[in-house]
Amino acid sequence: MQKITPFLWFNDNAEEAIEMYTGIFKNSEIGHKVYNNGSMPGAKGSLFTATFWLEGQQFMALNGGPMFSFSPAISLFVNCETQEEVDELWEKLSAGGQQQRCGWLQDKFGVSWQIIPSALQRLIYVQDAQQAKRVMDAMLQMNKMDIAKLEEAARMDH
Repeated sequence: MQKITPFLWFNDNAEEAIEMYTGIFKNSEIGHKVYNNGSMPGAKGSLFTATFWLEGQQFMALNGGPMFSFSPAISLFVNCETQEEVDELWEKLSAGGQQQRCGWLQDKFGVSWQIIPSALQRLIYVQDAQQAKRVMDAMLQMNKMDIAKLEEAARMDH
């Protein structure tokens, strides 16, 4: 059993969010669902809470009502191995949401995600301070991460 599990509070669309997330990530599944029997907040018969897994990470979701909303202060960081993975996740997760700078986006439910290529860490966490700065400067100009442009910035000889 996972010791720490992210718990996501939705207004009334947790089921839609879970279906979307598990449809996007290949290694995912939906676990136990609890539907409102009338004794819980929200509409009778609607999803109250559920567990689901994305790439082996367990999450819980709740239709808790409008009292709270998501904030970029907490985001889900997705480590991507290829540009194709970055492109696919970026497009699917940002659909109906908002694309932001430096690999960040908010999905249509307001959940913040960071879609980051693993190459970024390899290129930025180096002894060469000038290379790190060039890569950082390139990243700060991007919305969706572009591995080829990050690698090009790392190779520049200025």
